[in-house]
Amino acid sequence: MPETFSSARLRFKAELKLTKRESLRGSMKVRPTTIFFDVGNTLLFPNRERILAPLAEHGVVPSTSQWTEIERRTKLELDAALIDGCADHEFWANFYEHLLSELGIEDDILRTALTDATRQSANWDKMRPGTKQALLRLGRKYRLGAISNADGKIAEVLERCGIAACLRSITDSGVVGKAKPHPAIFEAALATLNARPQESLYVGDVYSVDYLGATGVGMQAVLMDVAGVYREREWPRVESLEEVERLLGRG
Repeated sequence: MPETFSSARLRFKAELKLTKRESLRGSMKVRPTTIFFDVGNTLLFPNRERILAPLAEHGVVPSTSQWTEIERRTKLELDAALIDGCADHEFWANFYEHLLSELGIEDDILRTALTDATRQSANWDKMRPGTKQALLRLGRKYRLGAISNADGKIAEVLERCGIAACLRSITDSGVVGKAKPHPAIFEAALATLNARPQESLYVGDVYSVDYLGATGVGMQAVLMDVAGVYREREWPRVESLEEVERLLGRG
């Protein structure tokens, strides 16, 4: 039976108290046959130049370090609150509230415009070098899929970026009607590949949305922590697809 939100909250609090790190291999009870990836901040990243164009019109361009620090802060706030429902919307609204405050700008219309732009799949088209090559290598050993909180158009962006063909299924909350961490979207993705949860690994970037959502339906999970949000936590984490490969083993 899928884990309830209340039990996930209790598990979250319990896992905050962990003191011993387990490697991904050590925490995996069954070697996966299927790997599902989050899209945003895992396979694709925001086109900040395009998204932040309204700020540039104000003569302001946030630094990469500012963006990363606010991303860390906002993710930890989201985790602490364990927001259910439209988590991504809440995340980005809070993110831009923090960013504009740091920049000394008070403008609710601007914040809404930035939030809306970031929630458009079309604006997530930046890809780290080697992404396609890593997916092709992983695809020789595992069935690959994607699970994304998006606007129903993430498959088009993956196609435009040249990696849709690496994935056997793409599950979009805008199509399914349920967003992570709701169990329905993970169950829908598993069904597309007839995959068993315990033999499936999910790789995503937010603990409360991705890790808890996936493990709540019985999947194994690891955090894609490019921003270094969880370096001080005790949960399985990586910072690149190449690190996923190393953890799973290439042998």
